[in-house]
Amino acid sequence: MKKNQMGRTLDIFKTFLKFGCFTFGGGWSIVAQIQKEYVEKKHWITDEELLDFTSVGRSIPGLMIGNASVLFGYHAAGIPGALAALLGIVIPPVAIMLGVVFLYDLVKDNPYVDRAMTGVRAAVVPIIFSALLKLFKSGMKNAYCYLIAAGAFALCLFTKVNNVLIVLMGAAAGLIYQEVKSRRDLS
Repeated sequence: MKKNQMGRTLDIFKTFLKFGCFTFGGGWSIVAQIQKEYVEKKHWITDEELLDFTSVGRSIPGLMIGNASVLFGYHAAGIPGALAALLGIVIPPVAIMLGVVFLYDLVKDNPYVDRAMTGVRAAVVPIIFSALLKLFKSGMKNAYCYLIAAGAFALCLFTKVNNVLIVLMGAAAGLIYQEVKSRRDLS
């Protein structure tokens, strides 16, 4: 393994371990942390690349954040980076969940725990919303993107069409758009 790749792999593991320990609110709040750390601070990826990793991660079986983490890690440092991201993001929640399983009966009716979790949920919402806004801005390149997004949103809200099918239809719409645009540019 090259020295630069080894340094990146170690950075990825430590950072994703931190994400796994301290990022509450699930996958989308972790996406916000990845965006802050690796797009804004370290400039390892762009908003568009993060959006691509998230989109692909959400479209394939498994947990979106695990899939997106592996894609990011692979992009940043190859297979060692993919493994580092996956282990970093998985180890803390598994360890914490094992602790919760053993302690659940002791704290499930505790009013202090309930109030603390209410506060955590309230604090996570703006974090997720800010990541959504940043990703939305980077994903919407033209009016056609807004049209595809509106159609996908309507399908999500008003039908029972599977999310994977909606993503595939979005990909097909993007391919059709690009083909029509290319043919128009040639003539």
